[in-house]
Amino acid sequence: MRVDFRYRQSLFALSLQSRLLKVAEVVTTEAIITLNAESNGVQTLSKSSDTRHSLTAFAKEEAHRLGFDLVGVTTPDAPPHMEVYRRWLAQGHHAGMHYMASERAISHREKPRMILPECKSVLVTGTLYLTPESQNRKDNTRVKVASYALGEDYHLVLTDRLRRLVGSLEARLGESFPHRTYTDTGPLLEREFAQRSGLGWIGKNSCLIHPKKGSYFLLAEVMLGLDLIPDQPFTSDHCGNCTRCIEACPTDCILPNRTIDSSRCISYLTIEEKGTIPPELRSDLGKWLFGCDICQQVCPWNLRFAAASTDPAFQPREMLRSPDPGRFLELAPEKWRPPLRNSPLERPRRVGLVRNACIVAGNSGDPVHIPRIKHLLFSDTDELVRAHAAWALGEIGGRESKLLLEEALLDEAEESVREEIRCALHPGSV
Repeated sequence: MRVDFRYRQSLFALSLQSRLLKVAEVVTTEAIITLNAESNGVQTLSKSSDTRHSLTAFAKEEAHRLGFDLVGVTTPDAPPHMEVYRRWLAQGHHAGMHYMASERAISHREKPRMILPECKSVLVTGTLYLTPESQNRKDNTRVKVASYALGEDYHLVLTDRLRRLVGSLEARLGESFPHRTYTDTGPLLEREFAQRSGLGWIGKNSCLIHPKKGSYFLLAEVMLGLDLIPDQPFTSDHCGNCTRCIEACPTDCILPNRTIDSSRCISYLTIEEKGTIPPELRSDLGKWLFGCDICQQVCPWNLRFAAASTDPAFQPREMLRSPDPGRFLELAPEKWRPPLRNSPLERPRRVGLVRNACIVAGNSGDPVHIPRIKHLLFSDTDELVRAHAAWALGEIGGRESKLLLEEALLDEAEESVREEIRCALHPGSV
């Protein structure tokens, strides 16, 4: 019995010694790898038990360094409110954005791992864009442009920053990994992911709202084949009984379930709509040439907490510091792009911008715009522009406008434009 006990003791000692030697070998190997990597100027991770924690912390710190104001992490699990999205599509509230209703788009939103099967984490970022000019903008501004669109195109800016973030992670790990970057460009329900990563709640105006910074954020995400530690979701709703955004919307596009009827939204109409803007909504556009900030401007969380961004990428370019309808009415087919290159205003293209400028000019009722509108009505090659120019003259009114419309009716061959001219000459009778 004693012999057996000693035998077992010796076996245990040999086993323990073997394990210690293996641990020492691993630690020594990792130390050599780390020293070699540091001697080459790259800080790499050891394969210790806190790798997941340290990598998550590094990813967030690097994202902040690159200019992202909010950073959170969540999992690529199915969004909990997918049924709301399906009903939104079924009711046609996506308007002309038919790509959102394709089976592929729906299935990818429902099962994000279909986009990147290796995805283990989604890093979600928010970037402030409110500029001092927007924050202090007066109501007597002649033309209004959504605050996010005054500077560089955020798709270009944020995608570049996300790619640099991925590059930093790859350098730290010493290897590449599967990933996908998106900023309003892919089949992800961005605000759902932002809420799940703890960045805020989805307000009644459908914007993500941070309790200490408001809602003037641009969201961007990177799907990662890395196992980061997810943040706790933001579960509380701080909108309460407030309905300021709903009451302030001039087109009544905000729906009770925190979604938007795109066909009535000023942002959709001035950016995504490629055809005629419905006559019954044109006066509601007011001075908005591109996009709309109304539902954010009246939000108490922005009135109290929203701060101006100093990010150089989003400061207004020269053409948009004090925009004037006349300059947009004069955009020529061959010269319109250079002053707006890499701007969000490129999206509606020249025809969309001039169409919108006609509506802004018409809503102003200022006869100073008549000469430029006259040129569009008689000389522009695009019937959409001519049609909205006719409407603008009808809204400005007066003898000069009436004579121009009567003359144009004799010369115009396109029936859709002739219909607009007749409506402008005899409002309410056609």
